[in-house]
Amino acid sequence: MPKPTTGALKVPGATLHYETRGSGPVLLLISGGAADAGLYEGMAPDLAAHYTVASYDQRGLSRSPLDGPLTDQRVDVWSDDAHRLLELLSPHESAYVLGCSSGAVVALDLLARHPERLRRVVAHEPPLIEVLEDPAPYRRLFAEVRETFRRDGVGPAMARFNEGLGGRPSDRPTELPPEIQEMAARMHANLPVFLEHVLCPFTATVPDLAALRPAADRLILAAGRESREQEPLYGPARRLAQLLGLGREVVEFPGGHVGATEHPKEFAKQLLALLPGPADVSLRPHSTELR
Repeated sequence: MPKPTTGALKVPGATLHYETRGSGPVLLLISGGAADAGLYEGMAPDLAAHYTVASYDQRGLSRSPLDGPLTDQRVDVWSDDAHRLLELLSPHESAYVLGCSSGAVVALDLLARHPERLRRVVAHEPPLIEVLEDPAPYRRLFAEVRETFRRDGVGPAMARFNEGLGGRPSDRPTELPPEIQEMAARMHANLPVFLEHVLCPFTATVPDLAALRPAADRLILAAGRESREQEPLYGPARRLAQLLGLGREVVEFPGGHVGATEHPKEFAKQLLALLPGPADVSLRPHSTELR
């Protein structure tokens, strides 16, 4: 498949590696966890038949180096990065956004702070545990995961993380699809950053519901079918839909929390069904209408 066009965007405190392919309205894909732009490699060709697909490495991960020392990461700073990338790639038109996991936390913050820049946002399993009726068990879990990493390293920390979330069926293959295997080594190298500096601060974020409500007509909250029993993953999307008065159920995608990598073709098909087709896209500067 054709390689994407790559670029580097200087932002305050970092330089972002980004990739684009396709043509048409911009669809920004925001990765989460320890993943980078490669998270969406299996989906991108199908999406690029309809949109200019953009993805990037979050600051401090993979090919987006920081200018200074690594510290706890902030949602608003990562959201500013996404906004600057949209200003570069879609300066005159509003854009579409998909965010997964901590990338969905960023996407929600972007919608709350810059609704005029966005046509539609799909937030897939934002782990915003503070919106749950009882977030305490998950606060303890994520704090324990971080402490396990500090004491014992990545392997035991990830084992505790997966155990705390209910694990995964033993008969499900864990090998990444070929299109995404190139990211695997980078993602493994990013795990210390995620466990020490992203996991706890991002899951502890409290979304700005007052700012999101006026833009809720452009928001689709999503979760994986296989995540239904994983409250810190599925629960926040379900709870946010209630708090924002969306009047619609969470949209389920194939797979679980990492459905975008496990079922990229099916995931892309579901995403396209939630976005307007080429004949339905009427580009207007910074349109705020959900089409």
